[in-house]
Amino acid sequence: MPRPLLSLGLLPLLASSALAAPSAPLSYNRDIRPILSENCFSCHGPDSASRKAGLRLDSFEAATAPNKEGRTPLTPGQAAQSELIKRALSQDPDEIMPPPESHKSLQPAQIATLQRWIDQGAAYEPHWSFLPPSRPSLPTVSQPAWIKNPIDQFILATLDQANLTPAPEADRRTLARRASLDLTGLPPEPALVEAFAADPDPLAYEKLVDRLLASPSWGEHRTRYWLDYARYADTHGIHFDNYREMWPYRQNVTEAFNRNQPFDQFTLEQIAGDLLPNRTLEQQIASGFNRCNITTNEGGAIGEEYLVLYARDRVEATSQVWLGLTTGCAVCHDHKFDPISQKEFYQLAAFFNNTTQNAMDGNIAETPPMVVVPTPADRPAWEALPATRAALETKIADRRRDALPDLTRHLANLDPASFLANPSTQDFILQIPLDEASGQTVAAHLPSGPLQAAAPVGIAALPGPAASSAYRISPGATVEFPLADGFEYNTAFSFGAWIRLPKNSPSGSVFARMDDTKDFRGWDLFLDNGRLGTHFIHRWPDAALKVAATKPLPPETWHRVFVTYNGSGQADGVTLWLNGVPQPSQIQSNTLKETIRSQTPLKLGQRLTGSRVDGVALQDVRLYSRQLSPEEVVSLSRPPELAALLAKTADQRSP
Repeated sequence: MPRPLLSLGLLPLLASSALAAPSAPLSYNRDIRPILSENCFSCHGPDSASRKAGLRLDSFEAATAPNKEGRTPLTPGQAAQSELIKRALSQDPDEIMPPPESHKSLQPAQIATLQRWIDQGAAYEPHWSFLPPSRPSLPTVSQPAWIKNPIDQFILATLDQANLTPAPEADRRTLARRASLDLTGLPPEPALVEAFAADPDPLAYEKLVDRLLASPSWGEHRTRYWLDYARYADTHGIHFDNYREMWPYRQNVTEAFNRNQPFDQFTLEQIAGDLLPNRTLEQQIASGFNRCNITTNEGGAIGEEYLVLYARDRVEATSQVWLGLTTGCAVCHDHKFDPISQKEFYQLAAFFNNTTQNAMDGNIAETPPMVVVPTPADRPAWEALPATRAALETKIADRRRDALPDLTRHLANLDPASFLANPSTQDFILQIPLDEASGQTVAAHLPSGPLQAAAPVGIAALPGPAASSAYRISPGATVEFPLADGFEYNTAFSFGAWIRLPKNSPSGSVFARMDDTKDFRGWDLFLDNGRLGTHFIHRWPDAALKVAATKPLPPETWHRVFVTYNGSGQADGVTLWLNGVPQPSQIQSNTLKETIRSQTPLKLGQRLTGSRVDGVALQDVRLYSRQLSPEEVVSLSRPPELAALLAKTADQRSP
């Protein structure tokens, strides 16, 4: 193993210094481009807008062609004949290059380097990222015995050029600290340092490095750098900059480094892990590289614009990381310095534009599309779930097939009417079916027996929820039932009905036992612009409960509405139900502490004297002397649906 690892940034410097010895061939990228870029390219480079005299020095073809005056900027193999060298050596202020007004000048050593390069053939090189890496020859050094590995040879060659000698080898504790900081980013554990310092093994340093590379901190340290390239963040980046759930990607990168994943496989998964055939969960997570871009949910943002920005970001990030060059300039025009055209930029962008990601991130932690990532402890069960589910679905399908004949025979023997007339709930005070087909009377049921009430205009021919007629509240007409018993504010009770609203979102009492001539004492089921509600009143408004739903009922559709009350005397003891589902509601009054008993009859369609809801249809009004359970409310909401289904023969039923 080498001595303490060098910073990676020093390696090119050491190599270039060694290779740039007077007798070594010069490299355009290493030795010449920096000189020309600093002193010449601003006027004679790739930017056509600032180019002077139509002269270019950034490519071999342009620099070796005669200009309009017949002069050749570069004559390979003949520096003395090259216009570049003549201008650099000129003393004439009108001829010398760079011109004095540029405030730039070529130093004698730089001119000598340019002369050597031209005499050696003036070979240009493409951008370094397009050159395949090659192993350089090892330089000659002054102290071969000092060398322990090839990197040492380049280090010593650079020291020889500067007339420097190597420093003495550091003590073991210093070496341990350097190695730990380089490899893990953390100072070493004291026990590790002392073990290394006391280890007589000639390979003690190699063993120390192996232990540090085996530490999870190795991958964490490498990941820190990679996450900078990937523009990783735990927030969205724009607008509110809220938290987003990206940490599984960070963990995936750390694990890749810790298991020393080959870089070609790492690259494949980072760019397209989610597109691989038979992809694993880890490969899908790895492609989170493409989800690390900043996103927004700001009001007024234009979705199409941001989708373009996201694609552009992914092209630029991918090119910088894997191509080693910038492509962002080609968003607007052909790149002036890197060999990327504007057309090529948008060809790359087309790959990243095929996404199901929304333009707006919703300011949420888990912006779709996403995958569920179970914890390591849950991973075996998670991976087994698809097979388990498939097996259970097969068993269910087999059971459904085998049980179908028995089910068909059972349904054929059921009486659909029983679902309406005999629900499982008990303790009813009154049930008014309102399903008469004709006549001037309405039938009702009490625990003590049947009851009838007059219906001045008869029963409207309106289809009800149970495929029978229903009562429609008509102007000037009402149905009332005298009842001996009444609800009280400190006892539990429940009431409800099937109800169908017209389009005009009415307001008023659907049915009530309320004396609106005496402070509105009593209770009702009411509508407020189509919103369901209820009153329990001793004296309005300073001794009453009022609760109303937040949303109106959809019109021209039958609904089972119910009110259940726990007898607490508090508004939060009231629950409003729609089709067996409790509804969001508002408490509008909560001051009841006295009786709500009233001697008025129960009326359908209004209170005692007013507050009518003409056009509203009713069926199956029910009153109960206790608070029904949620299961009972649900059972009361389903019988008409079940009855309609049971009325169909087996061949008429859908799957």
